[in-house]
Amino acid sequence: MFLLRDVEKSFDARPALGPLSLETPAGRTTVLIGPSGCGKSTLLRLLVGLIRPDAGAVLFDGEPVTPASARSARLRVGYVIQDGGLFPHLTARGNVTLMARYLGRDRALTARRVDELAELTRFPPEGLDRYPNQLSGGQRQRVGLMRALLLDPDALLLDEPLGALDPLVRAELQDELKGIFDALGKTVVLVTHDLGEAAFFADRIVLLRDGRIVQQGSPADLWRHPADPFVTRFVQAQRGPEPPS
Repeated sequence: MFLLRDVEKSFDARPALGPLSLETPAGRTTVLIGPSGCGKSTLLRLLVGLIRPDAGAVLFDGEPVTPASARSARLRVGYVIQDGGLFPHLTARGNVTLMARYLGRDRALTARRVDELAELTRFPPEGLDRYPNQLSGGQRQRVGLMRALLLDPDALLLDEPLGALDPLVRAELQDELKGIFDALGKTVVLVTHDLGEAAFFADRIVLLRDGRIVQQGSPADLWRHPADPFVTRFVQAQRGPEPPS
């Protein structure tokens, strides 16, 4: 679904990513993980066309993501950031339906879609007319997910979606998100710094360091077949349980 070919990106002449090549399989969940500043969020923003690479190419569904094509590509990609990234002056419903209203979608169909997504994400219907500051962290994250799913995108990109939540709410939402990913069968790329969370979600883990891929494969590969000493140190520092084969 996404393909990066020899991509490089710098900010203020400081390399942030690459050279890097990566392919994410359609209908599967790829998790990007690594220490802070390794390029995870930069990679995600390149995928959705929010920033352009300095070199190399980014392709979505076989087509290059360029300034001319980025808008149409973004309409096929749901994007979720930490704490939902909601507009405080809009209700939950207003946040969820923002793009549908901008695109002039049918109001009755949009309303039915909101009801479907509220049920899918277990969001209380009475909360749809509340503002973000009247919602819990977990509810705000559900609203962000509903907004990303409203147009029924082909792919979902999630940047540390659960990082700001307390452990109990985080565990609950992990279970719910995994169920949603499995039910919808969409291509998912998720950024996290937590190896246990990565192993829980991932069909494939991509471990980054200093803007480059150190190792990619199944969660078990990182535990049992580390590519170099950094992978071993990273895994040991997380102190998570070894994943099943």
